[in-house]
Amino acid sequence: MTRRKPVEVRNIVCISDLHAGCQLGLCPPEGMPLDEGGTALPSKLQRKVWAYWETFWGEWVPSATRGEPFAVIFNGDAIDGRHHGATTQMTQNLKDQVALAYRILRPVVEACEGRYWHIRGTEAHVGPSADSEEALAKMLGAVPNDAGQHARWELWKKLGPHLVHFLHHIGTTGSQAYESTALMKEMAESFVEAGRWGDQPPQVIVRSHRHRCLELRMPTASGYGMAVVTPAWQCKTPFVYKIPGARLSQPQFGGVLLRLGDEEIYSRSKVWRLERPRAE
Repeated sequence: MTRRKPVEVRNIVCISDLHAGCQLGLCPPEGMPLDEGGTALPSKLQRKVWAYWETFWGEWVPSATRGEPFAVIFNGDAIDGRHHGATTQMTQNLKDQVALAYRILRPVVEACEGRYWHIRGTEAHVGPSADSEEALAKMLGAVPNDAGQHARWELWKKLGPHLVHFLHHIGTTGSQAYESTALMKEMAESFVEAGRWGDQPPQVIVRSHRHRCLELRMPTASGYGMAVVTPAWQCKTPFVYKIPGARLSQPQFGGVLLRLGDEEIYSRSKVWRLERPRAE
């Protein structure tokens, strides 16, 4: 049988933080089938966010990639799990949550023709050692690492001659004035660690977890070095209203594209923001 020549991919789409199974997470219009035979239907707010999701994959990604092949990196927290005594889940049955995340992400895997990598998120959401996320990633056919893990803690991904490092977690702050501090620290620590051992440093680092999109760029010998934090697909939960800075902001939804140019990597972010509540 003749093997097809591998397609050179110059586009990586990165999304994260679906929190499927949460009343404030991503849910399709047909709702979430439950273990005992019922169905949990999405709220008006969830239906609005789902419209963003469909626009992202149906319009923005084809336009931003110019119709070219692309890879997808899911950067953690596909399900909401059972966490912190929360009562906002549509169900706390993790099997149902994983099944919902599979239904959401399966068309994404098909759209990228299987060029799909999955990063493990926060254990409070996806289980000890991210066991629920590993089960989901295996169902989706995510590219495994050398240890056979379909969901991994980190990914070093080549994009042309450059290296991109994906990992879910990054530090947070209680002040928007210092929101970029964690990104700068992450870049500096990446350069120091690479220099210490003589490794190639990452040209781009991608993080998630904070549910707020931000990009930081600095000139390097290989073009612009970048640190990017992805937006999420979850509305504000009760926990967010306790966090300085975040409690005053509106939730952000969307994803990030990394595109290989002739000499360096470029980034584009697509972010939707909910309008703040109306004055009464």
